[in-house]
Parts: sequence; C-alpha cells; structure tokens
Amino acid sequence: MRDYEVGKDGLAVIVVGVDGTPRALHAAAWASGLARRERARLVFVYVEPITSPAYWSPFGMATAAEAANELVDELRRTVADYLGTIGVRWELVHHRGDPAHGLEKVAEELHADCIVVGRGAGGVAKFLINDARRPVVVVP
Repeated sequence: MRDYEVGKDGLAVIVVGVDGTPRALHAAAWASGLARRERARLVFVYVEPITSPAYWSPFGMATAAEAANELVDELRRTVADYLGTIGVRWELVHHRGDPAHGLEKVAEELHADCIVVGRGAGGVAKFLINDARRPVVVVP
C-alpha cells in the first residue's frame, strides 16, 4: 500500500520527459506553465536509451555516454535560461534505460503527481498512457 495519493491536493511534483526534440520542448514549456500555476516542483527527466548498437562495445559506450552527457548539459542550460525568470523550482534527472519505464520509475521514486510527454514520443507515450500509475499528459 502506498502512503501517499497522487494529485490529492493539487500537484506537488510534475515529471516531464525531455530529449531535445521540438515536441519534447513543447511538452516542457506546457509543464512549466502548469508547475508555475500549481507552485509545483518540476522535474525534467532525460532517459538515455542504452539499447543502441553503440552500447555493444566499450568504445561505443564511452562515445554514446559522452554524447548523452553533453545533451544533458545543454538541456540544463536551456531550462535554466527559460525558467530563470518565472520562479519555478526545478531539477534535471539523467536516467539510463528504456525511456518509458525510466520516466515511470523516476516518477514513482519522486511520488510525482503526473508525467508530461510530447506527442512525438511514440511508444513512450503509448506505454505511459496504458501502464503508468499516475495521470499522463501528452502535449502535441
């Protein structure tokens, strides 16, 4: 049995999946407005997929991990620039694994009230809509 109820008294924690794509950035912008209105903590989550062939060798793994770390740094700068003026509490989490399961896992760990993803997230959005344990918002 869980010792909290998702969304019972409004939103306290909002998780939004980001990967640098325009649709993910639209989802992040929408979630940012929601977090500002609800005075919620906004958690941006980049889930580094580790299923590509780049992870099959030590050299490829190092290169892919370096590229992912650079993307996370860029996302962090973008979020700081955008949210610096509107007063939203936020953090960025870098998780490795399957994107859909990773978003749900981070949301579960943080007792998030909802997950926000962009429509272009494909199978990620579909999985979350069907299997997440909290509300999912898909932003076009």
